[in-house]
Amino acid sequence: MVGGSDVAIERPPRPRGNGGVEMKYMILSYASQRDYDAMTGGGESGWSPEEFAGMVAFMTEFNRALAESGELVETRGLAAPVHTRRVGSKDGKPFVTDGPYAETQEVLAGYWIVECESFNRAIEIAARFSECPAPQHIRDRAYADVRPLQDSAPEFD
Repeated sequence: MVGGSDVAIERPPRPRGNGGVEMKYMILSYASQRDYDAMTGGGESGWSPEEFAGMVAFMTEFNRALAESGELVETRGLAAPVHTRRVGSKDGKPFVTDGPYAETQEVLAGYWIVECESFNRAIEIAARFSECPAPQHIRDRAYADVRPLQDSAPEFD
């Protein structure tokens, strides 16, 4: 899902009950240019004002609850893919291209960094996205990736 407010919270790592330190995970959500167009009323199947308001309300409450629980470190939504520039290298020289922003190509839409007790808890948090109001065709293809941050990887050694 796309949307919600951007939040950054600075705080030290919280100790876990077992004496360890909670781990950080990044939850990544995806969308396409078509999804961004639909949310703004363009494209073939736009969001109704009620669906868009429901999504914004859900994301606002989702972020508030995570912040209140102490698990939210930061969250950001990203601008539409048409504003992306890809920087690569060929023959040792950098080059810049537009995109990717093909209508149906999925791109990173936003992220949350959470600090919580386990990988399973981070997955539980991401699973709540399935509750987000959206047109059914958007919900059917929505997903999130959950990845541990490298500085928090001892659980996976």
